[in-house]
Order: sequence, then C-alpha cells, then structure tokens
Amino acid sequence: MRLEILSALNRERAARRIMMLVTDLENNEQRLVVGGDAEKDEVARLGVERLQDGQDGVIALDGRSYFLSVIRPPPRLVVIGAVHVAQALTTMARPAGFESIVIDPRSAFATAERFPNVRLYAEWPDLVLANIGLDRYTAVACLTHDPKIDDVALTMALRTGCGYVGALGSARTHARRLDRLAKSGLDQDALKRIHAPIGLDIGATSPAEIAVSILAEIMLLWRHKPLRSDRIAAHLE
Repeated sequence: MRLEILSALNRERAARRIMMLVTDLENNEQRLVVGGDAEKDEVARLGVERLQDGQDGVIALDGRSYFLSVIRPPPRLVVIGAVHVAQALTTMARPAGFESIVIDPRSAFATAERFPNVRLYAEWPDLVLANIGLDRYTAVACLTHDPKIDDVALTMALRTGCGYVGALGSARTHARRLDRLAKSGLDQDALKRIHAPIGLDIGATSPAEIAVSILAEIMLLWRHKPLRSDRIAAHLE
C-alpha cells in the first residue's frame, strides 16, 4: 500500500468516515474512495450497490476485475447513565468489538472503580456528545430513568442519525417520554426510531440479563437480520 493511501486511510479512520479500498487485480493499483465520493467512482458505485452487507468482494467492469474492501468506522456504544445495567453492558460490549463510552453527571456513579477500561465522563450528556460526535456507527443507550439526563441525549442521538437509539423504561414511562420529546420539536418519524422499552423482549429481569437483551438488539439492527421468532416459539412449546 502506498504511503499516501495509508496516510489518507488513517486520517479518514480518525474522522470516522466510511471508505472503500479499490484494488485493480490486473496491476494491483489501489485507490481509496471516501464516503459520498463513491457516486463519482464507477467501480465504487457498483460496489455499494452489490456489496450491501458490507462484506469485501470482487466485481467486474469493462473486462477488468477489482477487489473492493469496505472499511467502516469501528462501532461505538455510548451509555447514558453509570448504572448497574451499564456496568454489565460495557463489559459485554468490549469483546463484541464496541468501544464503550459512559456518560453520567452524577459523579458518585461515574467512577473509574465501577467502570475500568471504559471512557468515562462525569458530565452532562450535551457537553460530551457535542465533543465526541455522533454518527450512524454509534449506538446510544439511555439508562438513567431521569428525563433531565436522558432526554437531551435522545434528542441529540436522533438528530444526528445514530445507528441505534434506545431508552430504559416501561411502556408508560416511554409514552410520557414521547410526549416530552414531541413538545421539544422532534417529529414522529424520529420518535419511532427509539427502541423502548430498550432491548429484545426476552423476559430479562437482572441487570446482566437486561444488558444481554440490549446488546442483542443492537447487533440485530447492526446486521440487518430479522428476528427468528418462529424458531424461538418452537423451543418454547
């Protein structure tokens, strides 16, 4: 790989932009195509159309073959609320490939002892989220049950197009939440993107079980896979 391509790759990776590395299999020439530039590159555009699942692959154009490598930003999990569920969730998320960030202005909860090896911010979410940035490769899980903390994070996550947005709370709690967020200016399409009550409905009760349900729901959405409820139902009969 040429030095200029490697430098560009590292720069774009730091900016959390999706890229595609195109290699001409006849002469091994490479070029890096970033984000929206794929529309201007015929090979990359075909790759976007044919490699919808984000896997690497070979495509042919005008008698030549090209290997396309899709390079996505590493997934992030932003947890609002340094609660027991967050402790279990961040522990599970790390081996699943997620960088975890925990935000909670309540300094008694947001301690390094409770969250080792996690980026931890004992600050208000709006201040932190504005600095770290949000994108489609970020999952946001709001777990505090406190509207003063959760609502601003939900609003920012929805307005920046985060790939997953979830909030803890019962159906009744969520109904009140939707009313507040609607009054703050969020439209119905945005509000429908909130996964609440958060997590897959697996009957979870303990913090660890709830964490499992949240991570499973994020992965299900990430992979664009339907839930095989028929198989689950068969095992429950």
